[in-house]
Amino acid sequence: MKAKVYFTREITPEKVLEIYNLLNKDLPGKVAIKVHSGEEGNQNFLRPDFWKPIVDKVNGTVVECNTAYEGARNTTEKHTKLIKKHGWNTYFKVDLLDATGPDMKLDIPNGKIIKENYVGKHLANYDSLLVLSHFKGHPMGGYGGAIKQLSIGVASSYGKAYIHGAGEVEKIWTADHDKFLEAMADAASSVVDYFKGNAAYINVMKNMSVDCDCCAKAEDPCMKDIGILASVDPIAIDQACIDLVYQATDDPGQKHLLERIESRNGVHTIEAAAALNFGSREYELIEI
Repeated sequence: MKAKVYFTREITPEKVLEIYNLLNKDLPGKVAIKVHSGEEGNQNFLRPDFWKPIVDKVNGTVVECNTAYEGARNTTEKHTKLIKKHGWNTYFKVDLLDATGPDMKLDIPNGKIIKENYVGKHLANYDSLLVLSHFKGHPMGGYGGAIKQLSIGVASSYGKAYIHGAGEVEKIWTADHDKFLEAMADAASSVVDYFKGNAAYINVMKNMSVDCDCCAKAEDPCMKDIGILASVDPIAIDQACIDLVYQATDDPGQKHLLERIESRNGVHTIEAAAALNFGSREYELIEI
């Protein structure tokens, strides 16, 4: 049975809430809402006011983790300061999952590259997960969406380096590239398994630069906005976004974004994730 992916071309905070409601998905207990807080200087990340209606709806806690690279988010002190500067605390309860150690380790018995995933220990305080992703390009992964949020996004600072290094932290920027992509899929699978189906995913195809929100100096968006997607399948939702980019043949910026995705073999993350069977590349796109 194909996964259902809901899609609207209208991009507003209210449409995010509307498309989420179509999932008819109960997120029980205490809900962690994974966002990207935005690197200092980045102009493309989706602001707190955009996400406010959906966060209010599920009455969850916005969660983030520290980065593994130099910048304004690689320590708890600096990241907390930037979160306040970007206005997240103005609207929401915010929890830095790896604000203090030790990390929580999730086992990945079926992992192809890594057999364990290191996440912020506060993840243990939550019963459900809502992943709010800004779909765009990425300097290393080719693209960023739901799978990246599940893996690199939920990983602690150490865990990010572990994934990037394909299990060898000292190779954070030098590991075999496809092994890094496969390690992302492995890590994502462990978070999906941890929440045992109590998860939902929203991808917003807006401000689509070739660069990630983790870039302090990111290129401006190269493609026109496409829309909002929602699913309970993280693989299907990312595949649908990739397909929508390929279908946008009349967009003059399409070639630039596709060059970034293809040159980094971005679709291999989806291929590796599908091989782990925590979702499907086969989907039904339901436009509203």
